[in-house]
Amino acid sequence: MQPDNSRALVVEGGAMRGIFATGVLDAFIDQHYRPFDFCLGVSAGSTNLAAWLAGQRGRNHKVITDYSCRPEFIAFRRFLAGGHWLDLDWLWEITIREIRLDIETFAAQPIPLYVVATRIEDGQAAYIKADAQNLEQLLKASCSVPLAYRHYPEVAGAAMTDGGVADSIPVLQAYRMGARDITVVLSRPLGYRKGPSRAPWLVKRLLAKTPALAQAMLHRHHSYNAAIDFIENPPADCRIRVIAPPAQFAVGRTTTDKHKLDAGYAMGLAAGQVSP
Repeated sequence: MQPDNSRALVVEGGAMRGIFATGVLDAFIDQHYRPFDFCLGVSAGSTNLAAWLAGQRGRNHKVITDYSCRPEFIAFRRFLAGGHWLDLDWLWEITIREIRLDIETFAAQPIPLYVVATRIEDGQAAYIKADAQNLEQLLKASCSVPLAYRHYPEVAGAAMTDGGVADSIPVLQAYRMGARDITVVLSRPLGYRKGPSRAPWLVKRLLAKTPALAQAMLHRHHSYNAAIDFIENPPADCRIRVIAPPAQFAVGRTTTDKHKLDAGYAMGLAAGQVSP
């Protein structure tokens, strides 16, 4: 819990759509803009925040436009053969080896980062404060898209998965934690609303061994749209600033087109310019 009237930064995930937030936060680095008391990040949003807090400009641009586009990471044929569609094991190992987050700088700076993950046991959101010891495993858990990545990383002994399943845009949690001035970085243009699953029977079948997770997946659109409602109509004592991609943002969850990704990054750089 933070003091009332705290300032929070909330960053949505969305896999490759996170390239927009990468640009926004790199623009924040360029301007030395850090007026926040705490941060909440989901999936790719949490990795973007970790790199921002560590002052690693360009780090996540390379992760998304290079490493995440390689066939070692993303391969649908491998998924059809029973493997990972998105091989987070490979991605984490190579990026830790070649372009690791600066954990020492992250841990030394004063702004807390809370990473959102979804507990497999009950399908509920967990808001876990990142530190030097848990950061990399916690980020991996939050980025673990169910089914596309077939494992469930453990954090403090509990199996976790993609934070976006239980809470894609944790603005209500930021408010509950005391924030009354919230900046939200979205990964879809304004106006987007999430619809229900088109094949709920398939979700239940594929996640039959984890029924609470299946239910969370099926109810995801409710929590997502409730967050959008909160953003559009915040309480009287809360101010919300929204930074969202423009309508022409053409990046999807699994986009690997370098031109589209670089264009999305440029949109983020432009949107992250702070008014004097």
